[in-house]
Amino acid sequence: MELIKKIKQAEAEAQEIVEQAKAEAAALADEARQARRQRLEESELQRKKTIDAAVESARSQAQVEVKTLQTRGEQERRQLRERVKDKVPAAVAKVVEHLKKG
Repeated sequence: MELIKKIKQAEAEAQEIVEQAKAEAAALADEARQARRQRLEESELQRKKTIDAAVESARSQAQVEVKTLQTRGEQERRQLRERVKDKVPAAVAKVVEHLKKG
């Protein structure tokens, strides 16, 4: 009788150990899922910050480039006007002369 009692007690203890191990495994799995989710959220936030910084940097560089191109274009227009301003009266005279003949 005593042996049966010990066997049943051992089985109950074994069952309790198994249940406790299952509970611990479930808790560890849940912790791992939460940690992975948190890492994914942090990674997504960092990715967005990196993208925003890259976009802002590109925007700033583009604005500098636009201003540079505008300045260069204005300089080229001024240079062109300077080169042709002495030729304009002669060209106008030729056109007027041609229209008088026509």
